[in-house]
Amino acid sequence: MNRITINPDQCGGKPCIRGMRIRAKDVLDMLAEGAKPDEILADFPDLEPEDLQACMGVGVLGGTGPNSGIFRVWTS
Repeated sequence: MNRITINPDQCGGKPCIRGMRIRAKDVLDMLAEGAKPDEILADFPDLEPEDLQACMGVGVLGGTGPNSGIFRVWTS
């Protein structure tokens, strides 16, 4: 399963989680601000622990911008 998707017609082409309108950057920002993974999962019941791990992987790979160099998955 591709947990991080990029669709040019969704969220301005920013990386999102499994095609939902939850941007990877927003999850990374919450973690950076001190939110605990369990808190994020409680606030976003559609997310799974593996989604948070995938977001952290995006951060490690160099960011969440459209030209960040991460592998792109186009969804329809």
